Amino acid sequence: MEIAQFQDSLPPGEFWIFGYGSLMWSPGFRANRKSPALARGYHRAMCILSHRYRGTPRKPGLVMGLCHGGSCWGMAFRVPRSRARRVLEALWRREMLNRVYKPTLIPVTVTPGRRVRALAFVADASHPQFVRELDLHGRARLVAQGIGQRGACVDYIRNTLEHMLALGLDDPHLSRVLDAAVSLSARGGRA
Repeated sequence: MEIAQFQDSLPPGEFWIFGYGSLMWSPGFRANRKSPALARGYHRAMCILSHRYRGTPRKPGLVMGLCHGGSCWGMAFRVPRSRARRVLEALWRREMLNRVYKPTLIPVTVTPGRRVRALAFVADASHPQFVRELDLHGRARLVAQGIGQRGACVDYIRNTLEHMLALGLDDPHLSRVLDAAVSLSARGGRA
């Protein structure tokens, strides 16, 4: 989807963005409100090979995508409508270069219980960088090796977990992937 097409599909009124990974702690834009938020019908998954930000084509990292099913806590940001176009342009440059995500308006509940529709970057399961089946060791191996333009994949996951913890949230699967990747790195990448 092109940015103009997405912007034309926005309903009038407030413009919200839902972050579930690095957007939670490094959005790259100013918001006039941010709030913990729950997306039902989607879950956070380590499912996207990163060839740029957290890895390279020869040594890809593994980053998060939002996938159908379950639920996911994250952070919702309200952006003034007057700045929506600039924020969308920045997000498209950041998230849409490889078209591995589908920008989607999803319902989220912002605390204290208000439902809004927010832009979320949903993983495109048909994209070549989408990873379907990997066990814990396979995910940890990709996370341990991934270093790209924005740094180490291990730091990306650690930052996400630390910001979730600050909100009183936990993601046990993400914690297990991080622990296994750190352990793997300490052994020099050997299983």
